[in-house]
Amino acid sequence: MKKYISGLATIAAGFCLFAASAQADYALSVLHINDLHSRILPVNKYDSTCGDKDLAEGKCFGGFARVSQALNDRRDALQGEGKNVLVLDGGDQFQGSLFYTKYKGQATVELMNKTGFDAMTIGNHEFDDGPENLLAFLKKANFPVIGANTVASSKSVLRGQYASSIVLDKGGEKIGIIGALAEDTDETSSPGAEIELFDIVGAVQRVVDQMEAQGVNKIILLSHIGVPRDIEVAEQVSGLDVIVGGHSQVLLSNSSEKAYGPYPIVATSKEGHKVPIVQAYAYSKYMGELNLTFDDAGVVTGWNGDTILLDSSFPEDQVMKARIAELYVPLKEIENRMVGVAASAIVGSRDVCRAAECEMGNLVADAMLSRVNANGGDAVIALQNGGGVRASIDAGPVTMGEVLTVLPFQNSIATFKLKGADFISALENGLSKVEEGAGRFPQVSGARYTWNPAAEAGARIVSVDVGNEKDGFTALDPDKIYSMVTNNYLRGGGDGYKILATKAIDAYDFGPSLEDALAEYIGTHGPIKGSVTGRITVQK
Repeated sequence: MKKYISGLATIAAGFCLFAASAQADYALSVLHINDLHSRILPVNKYDSTCGDKDLAEGKCFGGFARVSQALNDRRDALQGEGKNVLVLDGGDQFQGSLFYTKYKGQATVELMNKTGFDAMTIGNHEFDDGPENLLAFLKKANFPVIGANTVASSKSVLRGQYASSIVLDKGGEKIGIIGALAEDTDETSSPGAEIELFDIVGAVQRVVDQMEAQGVNKIILLSHIGVPRDIEVAEQVSGLDVIVGGHSQVLLSNSSEKAYGPYPIVATSKEGHKVPIVQAYAYSKYMGELNLTFDDAGVVTGWNGDTILLDSSFPEDQVMKARIAELYVPLKEIENRMVGVAASAIVGSRDVCRAAECEMGNLVADAMLSRVNANGGDAVIALQNGGGVRASIDAGPVTMGEVLTVLPFQNSIATFKLKGADFISALENGLSKVEEGAGRFPQVSGARYTWNPAAEAGARIVSVDVGNEKDGFTALDPDKIYSMVTNNYLRGGGDGYKILATKAIDAYDFGPSLEDALAEYIGTHGPIKGSVTGRITVQK
């Protein structure tokens, strides 16, 4: 802990506090995490489960036992100094490892209960196995889970099971916390027809107005909408003081060269007040600490803090570590089964696969095409969403656990036929939100395309060819029907690919599991190498 405290003191000393001359009337520290994505065990530099060698060499990060200990140690230290403290989670605890595949959030809620969170907002992946699975999590949680713009109908099993917000008393002051979820969750997950996602600005403003009418003047938005949308909301909603976010999984930091931006990013509200916005990457690697001061009117007058990398110098909660070891026993046989060998690291990082051709995207798309055609299929094009690729693989033996970390969603392979013009429309959808880092970015096999990022969304495709690097390419015929393969999530319209749901011909969504296809491909084509071959190019 000395390393952490001294590091934070150094960082804080370099800050210029907004309105530094004002006297602080009330101080509040916010400790926060987001997008843990079932990384219950420590992770390596690729965000995959850490292997024995890296563990022995102290090269691992995070894991729930370390996150829990770090949050509790820092909370205890701050409270020992007489500080007021909140511990918040920005959503997406679900999905990402065998712990979720096996326990569907029940292991996670047990560990969160042991840690002691003040509030969590609903993330889009909390809906991955439908409302019923989220309900099982909510029934076990002894902390509030909130969402202001996520409305369950009278027919939904989630009706009345979570609140839009909560007001907590910290040091004799009322702190309002409002939840918000990305409006496109119906495209990125499976909330079902009985969950409606309302406009965030309107939904949050209504709750802010209600809180202010009740005398609450310190209001935090706990969001799962991503930093770009956080900034928009901060600028458009009156009365918000702070946003603690998730979803875009970016590192905000004042001490890392890899940071997306400073910690915090500061927006300006309609009233002209400064609104600090924070986020702490993902996968249990970091926790954030934001120290705030408010004046008597509830306006933020100062801030300092940073995200803290939870490396092996941070201790783990030993009781929790022992419990995690018990939960892990049924997973070991599956996770440790070797499926093949990687000749080099295969890049599957979020920042690459959601913006450009990536090695893991190519590998997954190739595996789909190979699996279908090995069984007598005639598919010529494979399509994989970049957001469906969740991790890289390092060089050396590849285990099934690593494959499941790359592809945690338990998708099946879907085959169908599609007109060339409709495939172009599908690609346009995939390229429509690149600026937001959306997961719909199209990775392909059996095709290549050129796009123009400067063009408006919906008109970015420059050219599309069909073929491969070995046999050559020919121009896509808009009127021709092509046999294709994708995952069942996209074929059903996920990530905005509605055209695959409405225009697909002879669709079959119940093929082999995508993770099994990838494992088989790695095994039969190994030692496997990652490669970028010019399937996706940008118009210059």
